[in-house]
Order: sequence, then C-alpha cells, then structure tokens
Amino acid sequence: MKILGLLLLFALSAFAQGGEPMTGTWVGIVSLVIFVVGYYIIATEESYHINKAKPALFIGTFIFMLIGFYFYINGLDTEPLSKEVDELILEIAEIFFFLMVAMTYIETLIERNVFNALKYNLVSKGYSYKKLFWITGTLAFFISPVADNLTTALILSTVLVTIEKEKREFLVPSAINIVVAANAGGAWSPFGDITTLMSWTAEKAGFVDFFYLFPPSIIGWFVTAWLLSLFVPKDKPHFDAKKEKKEEVYQGGKVVIFLGLTTIISAVLAHQLFHLPAMWGMMFGLSLLKLYSYRLKRKYDNDIHIFKSMSRIEHDTLLFFVGILAAVGGLHFLGYLDMAAKLYTTAGPDAVNIGVGFLSAIVDNVPVMSAVLKSNPDMGVDQWLLVTMTAGIGGSLISFGSAAGVGVMGKLRGIYTFGAHMKYAWTILVGYILSIVVWYIQFETLHLF
Repeated sequence: MKILGLLLLFALSAFAQGGEPMTGTWVGIVSLVIFVVGYYIIATEESYHINKAKPALFIGTFIFMLIGFYFYINGLDTEPLSKEVDELILEIAEIFFFLMVAMTYIETLIERNVFNALKYNLVSKGYSYKKLFWITGTLAFFISPVADNLTTALILSTVLVTIEKEKREFLVPSAINIVVAANAGGAWSPFGDITTLMSWTAEKAGFVDFFYLFPPSIIGWFVTAWLLSLFVPKDKPHFDAKKEKKEEVYQGGKVVIFLGLTTIISAVLAHQLFHLPAMWGMMFGLSLLKLYSYRLKRKYDNDIHIFKSMSRIEHDTLLFFVGILAAVGGLHFLGYLDMAAKLYTTAGPDAVNIGVGFLSAIVDNVPVMSAVLKSNPDMGVDQWLLVTMTAGIGGSLISFGSAAGVGVMGKLRGIYTFGAHMKYAWTILVGYILSIVVWYIQFETLHLF
C-alpha cells in the first residue's frame, strides 16, 4: 500500500503541475491505473504466486496498444509514437542482449564448475558466514566499477547459492549486501551503471569527476553492510574434509574466465572508443566463447554445450526487463516522467535530486535519469554528481528497483524476494541518507571536488 501511495502521489503531482496533454486524457489515466495495478502485482508476487515477468510484460505491451488505439480513433499522426517505439526497441534490445551474454557466461562458468571450486576454496578455509558476507560484499563493490552492477551481482549471487542453498538468515542479508555494494560501486565509475554512463556521455561531468563519489559511495555501503552483518549467523558452513569432494575447475574453465573479462573490456571499448552500443562488444565476446567451444570440442573432445548454458539463463528476468522498460517508456511518452524534471524549478535541485533516488527505486533509474537529462536543468557538476549517485544507489531501496536486484531475485528465487528485502530496507535507507550527508560535507562544505 505504501508503494501504491507513492505512485498515486507521483501521479497527482503530475496533474498538479499541469502535466503534458496526454496525462489528462482517458488513455493517460487508464495507462497509469494499469501500471499501478500491474506494479502492485509484481511487488506482491509472493502472495499471488505469479512470476513477475508476466504482469510486467502485459502492462508494458498493453499500454502501447492503448496509446496506438487512442491515436487511431482520434486520427492523430502516428509518427511521434513510431519514433518513440523505435527508440524504445533499440534501448530494450541493447539491454536484452547485454544481459543475455552476461547470463550465458555465468551459466557456462557454472557448467565448467568454476563456482563450485570457488565455494570449496572459501568453505574449506573455515571462513564463517560473517566473513563470507564481507568477502562477497567487498568483491561486489570493487568489481562493479570495472564490469557493471548487474554482471557483478549475478556472479556473486551465484557464488552465494553455491556456498549455501537453504540458510535464509545468511542468504538474504548477503544478497542485499551484494545488491547495495554493486549499485554503490557502480555509482562512482563512468561505466559502472547505466545512469553514470548516461551522465558521462551527456558531458554533465568529466571522466575523473565521477571518482569523487567514491567517499559517499563506500561509506554509505559500509554502514549498510555493518547493520546487515548484525543479522548474519556467526557459525560456519558445514564442511567435512573427509566427506567433501575437492572441487576442481573443469578443462577450459580458466579460459572462459579470461574470455569473460575480455568480453567486458570489449563492451567498454565498443561504447567508449568506437561509439557502438555496449551490447555489440558483449555479442563479440559471445562469438569468442562459441569459437573457443568449437576448438575445445575438436581438439580435446570436451564440449562446453553453449546452447545448453543459454537455455538455463533466467529468461523470466530478461522478459521482466522488456516489460518494465516498455511500461515506463509508455508513461514517459504520455508525459508523466517529465514531471520529475519540472520540479527543479519549484522544489530546488537538492530536494529533487535526493527524491530521484526514491523515485528510481519505485519506477526505474534509467527513464528517470533520462527525463532529468532531457529537461537539462541549470546545475553545477556537484548537483549532477548527486543525482547520478542517488539514481544509482536509490535503486537498492526496493529489491527490483535496480538491474542488480532483479538479477539476484532471479538467482535466489523464493529466497531473496520483495518481502525479504523490505524486512531489511531500513538498513539501506540509513546508508542512503549517510551517502547524501557525506556528499554534502565533501561537495558543499569542504568543496573537495
């Protein structure tokens, strides 16, 4: 009900500000109602026992069908709608193929026994659940700036589930820690998150400027992690050296790891140097993996089974992204998301930029950040870095408020859920507020940027 209240408050603010012409039409109102109801079902999937991809895909496609019907019966020019859909398809395709390749690599690493070997090395050393909690969180924070928050979260959540499959008191706080760490780590890198990448390419801040967000990002994450660690059990995972079989990485596993790193580098180079979509570099990396699979089969008669790995990826997660991005794109076309940018003239940049973090958790940080960039409010580098940070970190407040959270929900299905996340959401809120406080002291008081 709190989520519904926030969404309705957002809608009312749109009408209060006048909004775009279509927000007051029947198609605008009906689309908003469909989005709210669909989002409610997504948020309460545990109660209705329905996979989140189903309502997301329905509302995403149905909203545009309604808009198309509205244009048809009113004899309107459909060129703006077609242009919007073409851009949306490109955006969705880039994300879809990027995620598909990342998930394929993860499943291939699982098939090559990489994560079981990593689990054996961690557990056999006698690390406690608390130490494993801090190890996975720290890795997430420092890997995500180089890779990206989603890929990082997917890899480390896979490590989690190989270490322990049932102990919720370890898995849930650790999953939240990975999501928060991946999002916080991605916030201080120009290509660690989609929002930072959008700000950088729009030249709102220079390449080096983003690294000034390191102090607020790491302090906010550390405090959240410390609070979460209080709920992690102190005992150790069960390990009997006499009974546990030593796990080894299968032939070609280390090469797959190298190819995975090469794929990430290719994605970054494709976007930054060649001005191609990042997914182009990812697809190039997939081609390398398939070619290596062919060589391994021909030379050593050892098949990696790439298509089997692709069949095991979380397709419902991919379809969830398709649906939710389409739904949010529909609301953007109707004019609702533009209201977030118009508030800058009334509430001031500090309040709005902080509010963007909460809004990105409820809706999605990409279209919200896009609306802010399109409105282009007159702000300094300090404020642009603030909104970049809050849009990235704020997504952690709700389990599916960020790509990292959605990815981990898919990996720990039935364990890391919306309800399980919200039980500890207060710890994330404390870290979020502290990040803003540190930003204020650093940027506005000490002017250290």
